[in-house]
Amino acid sequence: MKKIGIALVFVAIAAAGALLWLGGNIDRLLRDAIVEYGSVMTRASVRVDGVKISASGEGSITGREIGNPKGFKTAHAMKLKEFTVAIDPATLAGDVVTIKKIAIVAPQVIYEKGDQMTNFDAIQKNIADYLGPAKQEDSGPGKKLIVEELSIKGAKAEVSAPFMDGATVSVDLPDIVLHNIGKEKGGVTPGELGQAIVGALKKQLTKSISFDKLGKAASDAAKATGEAASKAVDKVKSLFMALDRKKGRLW
Repeated sequence: MKKIGIALVFVAIAAAGALLWLGGNIDRLLRDAIVEYGSVMTRASVRVDGVKISASGEGSITGREIGNPKGFKTAHAMKLKEFTVAIDPATLAGDVVTIKKIAIVAPQVIYEKGDQMTNFDAIQKNIADYLGPAKQEDSGPGKKLIVEELSIKGAKAEVSAPFMDGATVSVDLPDIVLHNIGKEKGGVTPGELGQAIVGALKKQLTKSISFDKLGKAASDAAKATGEAASKAVDKVKSLFMALDRKKGRLW
C-alpha cells in the first residue's frame, strides 16, 4: 500500500490500476491510501468522500480536496467534486498498466504566493522530497503507468499574494490536455506521473497569472486612493474585470 500511495498527488485515481489485482474492498483501500499517503507526501491535509472502481476498470473519486502546506493563508490548493478514470483491464497483469483516460472537470484551484514560494511549488517540493532516491530504492521496481489522455477542463482559479492577507481574485484557466504520458520511456512510476500533472497545472497557472503585475496593480490602486495595499483588493478585482484576457493571462 505504501508503494501505491505515491500516486496520490492530484491524480491519485491513476493508482487504481495498481490496486485492482488485490481484490476485496478496493474502494475502501484506495480511499484510505489517498488520504493517508497523500497527506504524508504533500504535507497538507487530503480529504476524499468516496471512491468507486468497477470491474471494467472505470471509476471515480468524489469530494477530493487537497489543503495547503503550513504557512499559507488560503483555504486549500485544489478542490473538485469528481474526476473519472478508465483503465485497460487487459494490462493489469503486466508490468505496465495503461490508463486510457483521466478526466478532471471544473476543479477549484487557489494559487497562493507565499513569502518564498507558491503553494504549488511547496506541494511539488514536498512530493519530490518524499520521492527521494532512498525511497525509490526501497520501493523496488513496482508497476509503471502509461496515461493515453489526461484532461483538466473548466478549471476556476483564485489567486492570492502576501499583501492580500488571504483574499483572492479570480481567473479562468485554459483547458489542459496531455497525451501518452510515459509512453516514450516505457511507463512512469505513480510518483513521476503525479509530478508530471502537478508540473503541467503549475505551468498553466504561471502562464495565466503574473504576481508581479498583480502587486503593481494593487500598489497603483493604493497610491491612487491613499489606502494601504491590503485595502485595495476590491479595486484590483474591478480593474482586472476590465483588462484584456484574450490570451488567458492575468495582466
